[in-house]
Amino acid sequence: MSEPKPKKAFALRIEPSLWDALERAAAADLRSVNAEIECLLREALGRRGVKIDAPEQRKRGRPPGSN
Repeated sequence: MSEPKPKKAFALRIEPSLWDALERAAAADLRSVNAEIECLLREALGRRGVKIDAPEQRKRGRPPGSN
C-alpha cells in the first residue's frame, strides 16, 4: 500500500459566530473542527451531485517505535 498524499493546508477566514457553531457541532460529533468541516463539505457536495473519491484511510495511533 502506498503512502497517502499529505492533506492540503490553507488559511480560512471565518466569522466568529460560524466558528463557534462549528466547534459545537464538532464536539457533538466527537470530531475536530477540521474533520467537521471536511464532513460538512463532503455532505454538501454530495447533495449537489459532485462525486468525490472516498477519503484515504490513514493509520491511527502512534508511529512504531515511539514508546
